[in-house]
Amino acid sequence: MTNMILTINQTQGLCPEVGGSPGRAPGPHPSLHACLQVCGAGPRGPSSHSFFFFQIPDVTSVCESDASCTAGSAGTHSNGVSTGRCVPFNGSVKTCEVAAWCPVEDDTHVPQPAFLKATENFTLLVKNNIWYPKFNFSKRNILPNITTTYLKSCTYDAKTDPFCPIFRLGKIVENAGHSFQDMAVEGGIMGIQVNWDCNLDRAASLCLPRYSFRRLDTRDVDHNVSPGYNFRFAKYYKDLAGNEQRTLIKAYGIRFDIIVFGKVARATGSPPSLPQGTRGLSLPPREHAGKFDVIPTMINIGSGLALLGMVSGLAPAFTLTMR
Repeated sequence: MTNMILTINQTQGLCPEVGGSPGRAPGPHPSLHACLQVCGAGPRGPSSHSFFFFQIPDVTSVCESDASCTAGSAGTHSNGVSTGRCVPFNGSVKTCEVAAWCPVEDDTHVPQPAFLKATENFTLLVKNNIWYPKFNFSKRNILPNITTTYLKSCTYDAKTDPFCPIFRLGKIVENAGHSFQDMAVEGGIMGIQVNWDCNLDRAASLCLPRYSFRRLDTRDVDHNVSPGYNFRFAKYYKDLAGNEQRTLIKAYGIRFDIIVFGKVARATGSPPSLPQGTRGLSLPPREHAGKFDVIPTMINIGSGLALLGMVSGLAPAFTLTMR
């Protein structure tokens, strides 16, 4: 979790519905939660036009009378169940009343910078075990030569510590070509790729994991509806009078998916299989692991010699027939 929006001391009751549509109106407004932003700057300094940006009710919630509200209805974006009453939202706008946890959440403005921006210094330990059942070969990314002392002090670096399984979160995002502080505001999804490129005819110590990183969620400026990664949860408690209350938390964070690459194929060309016992996501593997086997090799040699013997017998017969 890197950022959050808190709605504290909610109680179950009746309150006017709101939506997530941002609006603006010229001049100050006495009854709306607004933030002042000075717009434009000319050669003589800031423009004289000031605008207040605020949250206004969704068009589906705005009403003029009780006839506009359907009792018992609940839309996909509503915060509760409609009571059928049209009540004032502010001095000039009315919305349908809902039975909900009040006051309802206002997630129009996401805090910037992120509340927990220091999480970029947190570290992540990745444990990955692979198993090739056809060759009865298994290995894990914490290599045999890694000691407890080294594990307590190392941090992954592609040049100095390429096999350290402990990763700094800020470095993961940076290696993927993004800014952790920008990503922390609305969250996102990162992929940690573990690539096993092995030749099992060689020593097992040469079968080593290779790490790479990429951002998985789309970050398109022109198509940026519902960006990032977030989820909600609540903390429930009672006040001094025994009334139930809660604090609703909309949390933004960065999810890390572990993606393991690898497959194994015999020298005889038998169908490849994925390594088993891995954790995280599995994508179509790109690398191959093979191992020499004397029995398939002898079978192939014998088949080749048999074909040569057939050729030596068929060649004279074929030549005589053509004559």
